[in-house]
Amino acid sequence: MEPVTLTSERLLLRPFAPDDAEEVRAAVQDPEISRWIPLPNPYGIADAEDFVGRYVPGAWRDDTEYTFSVRPRDREHGPLLASVSLHHPRAGTWEVGFYTVREHRGNGYATEATRALAHWAFTTLRCTRLEWRAEVGNTASRLVAEKAGFTLEGTLRAAFVHHDTRRDCWLASLLPSDLGLPSALPYLPSRHA
Repeated sequence: MEPVTLTSERLLLRPFAPDDAEEVRAAVQDPEISRWIPLPNPYGIADAEDFVGRYVPGAWRDDTEYTFSVRPRDREHGPLLASVSLHHPRAGTWEVGFYTVREHRGNGYATEATRALAHWAFTTLRCTRLEWRAEVGNTASRLVAEKAGFTLEGTLRAAFVHHDTRRDCWLASLLPSDLGLPSALPYLPSRHA
């Protein structure tokens, strides 16, 4: 798929570009990001340049991951506020991931960007289910997912690898109907809990 730009009420979501490397490097120095997201440690400028210059465009070309830089809508070259991505496609299901730059937390940017990304996934990618996963204890990420409309489904044992250790993770989902959108496939809920 060709890279696209998305907008929401306050935000512009665009694919990362090579010029974004220093902002990415600076953002992920935050211990709260590296605590929850498996990243190289230390994360230097070469890692950031590889991410924005090779990994992001390659994943777009291969249709395996769509990663967006989140910026103020009225300033395309404004500061990096957050990052959101869709990855691991399988049978119509994609997984969403995000982080908010420390200085911009508490403004609802990750929630708003996640909802914009979900709308695009359901209407353009024919996604039938979005999943969010995070290591148990990452309550900030869980709060963003819940505010974006995800329904917590449970805890998966040893389903997340971080720092060479298998860890439990929370799983939540979002369906097109949760956003008032039609689904590419009909959904028949179970009558048995």
